[in-house]
Amino acid sequence: MQTAQSLALTELGKDVVKVTDETTALTSRDRVASLLKGSMSADSAVQIALLNNRGLQAAYNDLGLAEAQMVAASLPPNPRFAISRLSGRFETEIERQVVGSLFALATLPARAEIAVDTFRSAQLKAAEATFRLAADARRQFYRSVAAIEQVGYLQQAVASSEASSELIKRLGESGGMNKLEQAREHALYAEATAQLAKARLQEKIEREKLSRVLGLWGKDANVRLPSRLPAMPGRIQTARDLEGTAMRKRVDLQIARADLDILAKKLGLTQATRFVNDVDLLGRTTYDRARNVTIGADGHSEVERESKRKRTLEVEFEIPLFDFGQSKVAAAEQTYLAAANRLAEKAVNARSEVREAYLGYRGSHEIARHYQTQILPLRKTIQDESLLQYSGMLIDVTTLIVDARARILSNAQAVDAKRDFWIATVDLKHATIGGGVGGGGAGGATVASAGAAEAGGH
Repeated sequence: MQTAQSLALTELGKDVVKVTDETTALTSRDRVASLLKGSMSADSAVQIALLNNRGLQAAYNDLGLAEAQMVAASLPPNPRFAISRLSGRFETEIERQVVGSLFALATLPARAEIAVDTFRSAQLKAAEATFRLAADARRQFYRSVAAIEQVGYLQQAVASSEASSELIKRLGESGGMNKLEQAREHALYAEATAQLAKARLQEKIEREKLSRVLGLWGKDANVRLPSRLPAMPGRIQTARDLEGTAMRKRVDLQIARADLDILAKKLGLTQATRFVNDVDLLGRTTYDRARNVTIGADGHSEVERESKRKRTLEVEFEIPLFDFGQSKVAAAEQTYLAAANRLAEKAVNARSEVREAYLGYRGSHEIARHYQTQILPLRKTIQDESLLQYSGMLIDVTTLIVDARARILSNAQAVDAKRDFWIATVDLKHATIGGGVGGGGAGGATVASAGAAEAGGH
C-alpha cells in the first residue's frame, strides 16, 4: 500500500487505508462518522470516499492478490513425488519417483524479476483507482451542491410567478386584462412549477449518486451539504509546463511504461528459451521383491526370496523438430510492439487531454466570471430601475415581476457556469496526475436552458 498511500498524500492530501481487520475497520468508520457530523465540503467528501468506498477496497484486495502472486513466482518450483506398488502372487514391485523442472529452476531469477515488476505495476493501478475515485467524489459533490442551489433560485422564481399569476387573475376578474394575457401568465407559472419539480428531482438524484460514490447508506446517506457552491477564485492556474508535468506524474503513463518493461523482459526470456520449452529431471527408485518356491527330492518345499533395488536418473526435454520457437518469439515481438505503440498513443493523448482540460478550465472560468461581473450586475440594475419606474407609476406590476423572474433565472444559469468551472478544475487536476480523467460538467444544464427559454419567451 506504500505507493498508493504516498501518491494519495502527495497529490490529493488525503489518507487511504486498506481494511484488513476489525480494528482498522472500526477506526475508518469512526473517522467517517466524525466527517459526517458537520456540513460536508469537497475535501471531506473525497476523504470519506477514500475511507468508505468498498469498490476501492476491492481494488486494494486485488493488489494483495498481486503481491501473493509475486511471492509465489519468486519461489523455486515444487518437486512432484509419486509412488506406485505392483504386486502379484509371488512378486512385488514398488516404485518411487521425484520429478523436478530444471527449466523452471534455471529461469527462476528472470521470472522473479518479472513478477516484481508486475507487482509494481499493480501498485500503480491501485493508485490510479484511488485517483479515479477521488475525482468522481469531488465532481459529484459539486453537482449535488449546484442542484441544491438551483432549487433555491427556482423556488424564488416560482414564488414570483405565483404572485404574478394571482395578480393577473384579479386583473382579469376586474376586466383589466384579457384572457390571452391571463393564459400566458398562468402558463408561465405552471412551467416554473414544473421546472422546480424537475430541479428537486435532479437534486435527489445527485444526492443518491453522491451517496453511492461515498459508499454511504441508511441514515448516513442524509448528509448535510452546503446551500451554495464555493466562491470563484480570484486567480486561476497558468498553463505553464502542464504537459511536462503530466508526462512525469500521470500514473496511467507510468503503468504503461511498467507494462512495456515487463513485456520487454518476457520477450528476452522467450528468445532465450525459444528452443527449449521444458526440461524435467526425474529420479526413480524401483524395489523388486520375488519369491521362488522349489520342491526338493524329499518332497519338502523350499522358498527362496530375492530382492533387487534399482535407481534411475532421467532427463526429459522436448525436441524442436517442427517448431523452433519462431512463432512464440514472433507473437512476443508483436505483443511488445503493440504495447509500445499504445504507450506512444497514450502519451500523445495525455498531452492533448491536458490541453483540452486547460481549455475547459480557462473557458469555464471566463464564462462564470462573465456571469458574475456582467450579466448578474445588469440584471440587478434592470430590477432596481424597474422598481423605481414602478414606484413612479411608469410601468405596471407585471413588468416588475418579469424582471425579477429574469434575474432569478440568470442566477440559476450562473450556478451552472460556476459548477462547470469547479468540475473543470477537477478535470485539469486529474488530467495532470492521471486517474479519473474527463467527466464533463454538463450535468444539470437542462434546468438552466429551460429557464433561459422561459425568460426569453416572455
